[in-house]
Amino acid sequence: MDGYNIFLALLAVYIIGLVTVGWYFNKKQKSITDFWLAGRKVGPGALGFSAAASWLTAGGILAVIGYFILQGMGSIWAFVAPNIVALLVIAVLVGKIKNLPAITQPELLEQRYGSSVRWPVALIITVVMILFAVADVTGLSLVLQVFYGLDPLYAAAIVAIAVSLYVTLGGLSAVVWTDVIQFSFLSLFTIAMAFAAVGTVADGGLNTPAISSSELFGSLPDVWWNPLSIGLPMVLIFCLAIIPGWITEQDPWQKVWAARDAKSARTGMIIGSLMITIVFSACAVIAIALSSIYPEIPQMGFPAGMAQAEPALLAFVSERFASAPLIVAISAIGLAAASMSCADTFATSGASCISRDIYQRYIKPDATMKEMLIVNRVSVLIIILAATAGSFIIPNIIDAIHIATFIASASYFFPLMGGLYWKRATKEGAFAGMVIGFIVQVALVVLDLVKTPPLAPSYLETIHPVLMSHGVIVGMSLSAIAFFGVSLMTKPSSRVNLAPFFEEEAEELARYETGEINEADPSYSAFLKNVNEKVAGERTHLQLNLRTSGTLSWHELVEKLKSSSPAWVTPTGLDSVYRLTHGDMLACVAVTRGSGEQDIWLKAEPKIETVGRQRKELFTAYEELKKVLDQKGVKLDFY
Repeated sequence: MDGYNIFLALLAVYIIGLVTVGWYFNKKQKSITDFWLAGRKVGPGALGFSAAASWLTAGGILAVIGYFILQGMGSIWAFVAPNIVALLVIAVLVGKIKNLPAITQPELLEQRYGSSVRWPVALIITVVMILFAVADVTGLSLVLQVFYGLDPLYAAAIVAIAVSLYVTLGGLSAVVWTDVIQFSFLSLFTIAMAFAAVGTVADGGLNTPAISSSELFGSLPDVWWNPLSIGLPMVLIFCLAIIPGWITEQDPWQKVWAARDAKSARTGMIIGSLMITIVFSACAVIAIALSSIYPEIPQMGFPAGMAQAEPALLAFVSERFASAPLIVAISAIGLAAASMSCADTFATSGASCISRDIYQRYIKPDATMKEMLIVNRVSVLIIILAATAGSFIIPNIIDAIHIATFIASASYFFPLMGGLYWKRATKEGAFAGMVIGFIVQVALVVLDLVKTPPLAPSYLETIHPVLMSHGVIVGMSLSAIAFFGVSLMTKPSSRVNLAPFFEEEAEELARYETGEINEADPSYSAFLKNVNEKVAGERTHLQLNLRTSGTLSWHELVEKLKSSSPAWVTPTGLDSVYRLTHGDMLACVAVTRGSGEQDIWLKAEPKIETVGRQRKELFTAYEELKKVLDQKGVKLDFY
């Protein structure tokens, strides 16, 4: 069996394994929370593996090795350091993020500002996730082209088919647990390649003079080890250009929401940053050895040498293991795992915006859970197909990642983070900041790509160093000016919008209306027997499934509930109506459509110490819902 057929056989076994994981979790998908947030039950270990795997694409690893070959440790600010720092910063932000009852960032921003900001940020995030996924497809294309001479179309097909199968089946649960498999595969591959590359130099293989490991590492000039070799101003520009976009990237936030509690989320992000550090350290060792094996590459300098430096690891594997096709095939699978582990995350994140923030919010707010699970899967396919098409337009791996990051940083960093920590932020300011940042940044990217000759420094960078990274500092600055300026000139946000984000505002809305419920009441006892309770970390998930005796108008029901009591609010549209009674909005009762046309679900996720009170809150909500339906001659039954 030749090397290509060995690769196909291993790939088939690998994909079958991933699809099996997706099929397993398919049976557990009952709601959009199950599909997009894995039922909020992910532990720290799995979360850490997934957080690391999601940011380690095959193309990114090859590019990082190329950067190390050409620029040494000074290159870490373009990709390596922002990855590690961003996950650690998100770990710090967990306490603020975790308790917000959102599935997507656009939904969160609607809670904070109102409906006018939800659709633009949903579209922006969708574009950003597609661009991130483009880098995954492009990276695998390079791998298969070097190893087997395959057309890029085959790489696109492999990623599209494999990822769409297991993600559409199992949602985020499948993403997280396949990420565990894929990161394990990837990390073992990079560490093994580090030993193989250093061993080749020590043995004098591939026509290189034999030198010991100590001589190999000792021969590097001091400037190679200096992380500030590119200059402190350039370091600051890279940090300001990249880290804000990765801190506010939607996919790690969704994994924070998917964690079973804040401690799990925080620990998972820290574990993820440590795992990424290990893989990038192995990449640095590989780069040092490859610089000795292929000394002509570092002599070419940056950026001229990048075309040779980026595929250097692939060339090494092909030459070093030319007589061992199984090892080449395993290497290809390891890099395919990296591509898939990123593509699945970006597909899930982008598709949730299409499904939750566009379809359910604006097209069909009364869609049942059964309908939404179908829409979820179609949305994943849309993202995968768009990324596949984009891979033929944007061939540069890191450029695709950076363009996506810069658009995110300029568009919604200030509206998102300002909304979390600044009460005076308004919907007008957020909208202005997003639109201006997006338009300016896209224009700067297009100008830079059009004006820059092949293998030359970017056009904007030649004008002034502050315009490097496609001028993202300008885009972010204009977004900030618009956000803060317009916010200060417009009316402050309402208390309902501020309550989920600021405890003191929430206390002003507090309504504890459960004191008169008699726990010995037979109706209350019957109610409790039908409440499904599951403990996940620091919270208890309460759910009551109800079925009406006849069809109902969801829009009319929501409006009737809102008019029956000021506690009922719809901060994120008509698909969910909350009984806002205290500051912990995740613990407040939410009413949504169930699986069928006559099904209604009541849900709450209180902290364990308040579950007794929230059972009564759930009962109060049930009684109010039943009263509203009684007026229409519709009865409620448990099921």
